[in-house]
Amino acid sequence: MRIAAFACLLAIPLAFSGAAFAQQPLRSAVDGTFAPHAFPKLDGGVQGFNVDLFTEVAKRMGRPITIDSASFSGLVPALNAGRYDFLAAPVTVTAERAENLLFTEGYLYTAFQFGIRKGSAPITGMDDLRGKAIAVNKGSAYDAWAQANAAKYGFTVQTYDSQPDAVQAVVANRAYATLGGNTVVRYAATRTPMLVPDFVIKETRAHWAAPFRKDNVELRNAVENVLECMKRDGTVAALSEKWFGVKPAADDAENTPFPGYGVPGMPGYDPTPHALTCG
Repeated sequence: MRIAAFACLLAIPLAFSGAAFAQQPLRSAVDGTFAPHAFPKLDGGVQGFNVDLFTEVAKRMGRPITIDSASFSGLVPALNAGRYDFLAAPVTVTAERAENLLFTEGYLYTAFQFGIRKGSAPITGMDDLRGKAIAVNKGSAYDAWAQANAAKYGFTVQTYDSQPDAVQAVVANRAYATLGGNTVVRYAATRTPMLVPDFVIKETRAHWAAPFRKDNVELRNAVENVLECMKRDGTVAALSEKWFGVKPAADDAENTPFPGYGVPGMPGYDPTPHALTCG
């Protein structure tokens, strides 16, 4: 009797220890200046699509979550240093990054998209840009693409200090179109009635996914399982429509649970089938 009672007493701290571990916050971070994915709230903290997305992921895992706001350039080093469990910031999956990080499957497709002034002739192909001015955010990937392709397609490039400034150049008729990320252009259009999301450069499409350290396979898989359940029940698509102002297509990443774990065709991808148990 005494031995059994003593064993029970020993088990109590272990049980509490396991419960405490299950409740340990997931530690994550975003670039808090990247609207509408993450940007400041008037009463403090950050809001946006990625904040809502991973707050819901953590809730379904039964874990609290902390989401810091930091400069994007410092996020991956902080992840690798162990400060964060994963990054809630949207990170484009490239082969180079996937060699050094472990990614979930994509929850959004990112692609380069043009925004034009309401009433302007829509862009049907790259030849429509000939003789036009394209406004871009200085130093961005979109600036680099525009500078590299201006001569090829016969357009000129106007650079601005921010994407909102590039949008205003289009609204004011100083430029024919602005080039940016598809989600940012769509969001800008919800805030600027004279801006219309237009032509998407399909060959630039890539997955936006959550990165983890290479040794954190178990947590990557657990988060991906929840993301797939949220795709199946429409939660990711609903958040996308809320923040970007456009209902995702049936074959968009918001509605597509991909096979295996990770991004198909990229380093770190695990093609092993897995069954989902969604609450």
